[in-house]
Amino acid sequence: MSFMLFRTMDDLAAPMPSFGRTAVARFSNSLGATMKTILLPVDGSENSTRAVQRAIDIYKESGESKLLLVTAYPPIASGNVKRFFSAGDIQAFYMEEGQKALAPAKALLDAAGVPYEEEVLVGPVAQTIAECAKKKNVDTVIMGTRGLGTVSGMVLGSVTTKVLSLVDVPVLLVK
Repeated sequence: MSFMLFRTMDDLAAPMPSFGRTAVARFSNSLGATMKTILLPVDGSENSTRAVQRAIDIYKESGESKLLLVTAYPPIASGNVKRFFSAGDIQAFYMEEGQKALAPAKALLDAAGVPYEEEVLVGPVAQTIAECAKKKNVDTVIMGTRGLGTVSGMVLGSVTTKVLSLVDVPVLLVK
């Protein structure tokens, strides 16, 4: 498992070197950014599962962190879908898909005995995660990253890249 830590939007041009497990936690604490409330956006992927494991490690090292486990689902924009399904059916679909995305993370957190709050969000994924970070006044975001074939997402996934540009708190990326 490797980690990258970006402190603020100003630091995005120069990512910090990768550190070992304990060094990352100490490093972030030495910045004065004690990780009290951690936003943990997941999508059910292997990368997000590794981010959950890292959040568990940080929780166990600090013992003081509050984990907010979220998943964001893009809204159904098609008028045809809305024409044939009720608002309740669409909301049930979002919740069902959200719970599927949260399931691997919840299993890891439950097995580790780490308390968390969970929420299924609906909206443009990166913007919705960033809005949640601001609304919940989080101290840091821990999320997975994945490679994409596009120029804008060669190293980081497009959602990860957008979240990095939209939040003003430290973001720990787990590869």
